[in-house]
Amino acid sequence: MKRCLLYLLLILIPFSAALPREGEWEKATSTHFIVYYKKAQEEFIRLIIDKSEDYYNRIAYNLGFTRFNFWLWDNRAKIYIHDNPQEFQSATGQPSWSGGCAQVNTKTIHSYPYAQGFTETILPHEMGHIIFREFVGYDNASIPLWLDEGVAAYQEKARHIAANRISREAIRTGEFINLARLSRINQDMLEGGNLVQIFYAESLSIVDFLVKEYGTERFVYFCQNLRDKKDLESAIKTGYSFNNIQELDSAWQKYLKEQ
Repeated sequence: MKRCLLYLLLILIPFSAALPREGEWEKATSTHFIVYYKKAQEEFIRLIIDKSEDYYNRIAYNLGFTRFNFWLWDNRAKIYIHDNPQEFQSATGQPSWSGGCAQVNTKTIHSYPYAQGFTETILPHEMGHIIFREFVGYDNASIPLWLDEGVAAYQEKARHIAANRISREAIRTGEFINLARLSRINQDMLEGGNLVQIFYAESLSIVDFLVKEYGTERFVYFCQNLRDKKDLESAIKTGYSFNNIQELDSAWQKYLKEQ
């Protein structure tokens, strides 16, 4: 569980990496990505490219987002594969337990060869952040943290079952964070402990509920309302058949209890 919590905290740590000069790196390109590396094996680089292209197509499809700003040519995302954990940490300022990180507004992802969980969890998670923020706006204050993190975590298949289980257990123990309170939580309020685990589990769970129960078209419309700077309650009322946040919260908790 400790490793899980540490990974969850990865996205709370901002960083500013000075991009290395291109001449210092080998470069492998695909339709939507440029992968920079030094000594990493070609087999690993090919794995990164294949996974990235698969996630690029799958994430937008799963969420129902129509892609207008395609990652082509000079707009391709960049992935830097540092030679080892120490070089990765030095370049990004990340802690020793971190396996990867991203600068969302520049579509840049950093990691190192065979970092634990990178290809199956961190890579789709960070790409989820990038694709979602491209759709709703990078500096859009209308987006609650739970939605941003829930969409990113939704891309990690392995976390779905655990997220709903943790959310159900939180209901049973009285630790459940209702949607109104969940929507007020920001990064400064997440300092560790059980709150962090429950927050991220519930964030994934509510996104999973909205997409599975009401489909991607309504989810897209909901996100479009937020993109157009409607407040959360108005976006819920317009996108779904709920009069307020409390009604959505009740439907979500009922769904969890019936699982």
